[in-house]
Amino acid sequence: MEDLFHLGVKALIRNEKGDILLLKVNPRELKGFNGVVYWDIPGGRIQKGSTIEETLKREVEEETSIKDIKNIKPFDMVLSNIRIPRENGDVGLILSIHTCNIGASTDLRLSEEHTEAKWFTPLEASKLLEFKYPKQFTNKIKTL
Repeated sequence: MEDLFHLGVKALIRNEKGDILLLKVNPRELKGFNGVVYWDIPGGRIQKGSTIEETLKREVEEETSIKDIKNIKPFDMVLSNIRIPRENGDVGLILSIHTCNIGASTDLRLSEEHTEAKWFTPLEASKLLEFKYPKQFTNKIKTL
């Protein structure tokens, strides 16, 4: 049987110091990883008729209330180790990850999807993201 995949977009948001914003997943919202809480970056699946940039901006605003992300640039494509349950089995997830920047004064308000937000150095972020993402991708984050 052919394996099916959804395309998602993720934002590696950097502040003026070069730190990366990570969000701690709310355990009540988990649909994978057997209920283990982990850190992630904001993003979501592309809806029909939306562009990558529109999706990134929408998801970042929904999850963090940040309205102004700038300098959106492709960073990497990864095959997530998450499977999304569907009616007839599950589908895989391919993530298109983009770097972007925000200004100095940004208020964060999290959606119910996350319980905590924190800025991490690229080295710290790469270690925390190893739970969900392939090593090849997390190693690349260290270079930011």
